[in-house]
Amino acid sequence: MLRDITQDDLPALLELNQAHVTELSSLSLVRLSELVQAAFLARCADSRGAFLLTFDQDADYDSPNFIWFKEKFGRFVYVDRIVVSPSERGQGLAAKLYKELFEQARAGGHSMICCEVNSDPPNPGSDRFHEALGFEKAGHAHLPDRGKSVRYLVCQL
Repeated sequence: MLRDITQDDLPALLELNQAHVTELSSLSLVRLSELVQAAFLARCADSRGAFLLTFDQDADYDSPNFIWFKEKFGRFVYVDRIVVSPSERGQGLAAKLYKELFEQARAGGHSMICCEVNSDPPNPGSDRFHEALGFEKAGHAHLPDRGKSVRYLVCQL
């Protein structure tokens, strides 16, 4: 049901990403391919209706959100994006992706997962989901070039 992202998955996953640009950020096919290759964990559903993309602290990644965590914490895994298509919500895919992430992070010697969730525009579904997993607020930022504000969250494993 869940597996590593392959090059064949990229067009469908890019389409899913672009349908959720407000919550995520826009990507090109080339950039998505680069990110998948650099990822700590890059997983998707067989249906390509959900995916997770993460990086550890050693990644060469220029996201301002990732850099914020890198400046604050020594060792972590950062969730760059997780998305589930509306047609596949309610099946537990996000929870399964996070379960795999927590297992892989522990196996890799990590004890912290980091992410950000939009505060403006708000994303109450993501807020509830992350709170239920044990994430707590670690900071916030306004990203004027992206037209949003975010809350930085951490979860100790």
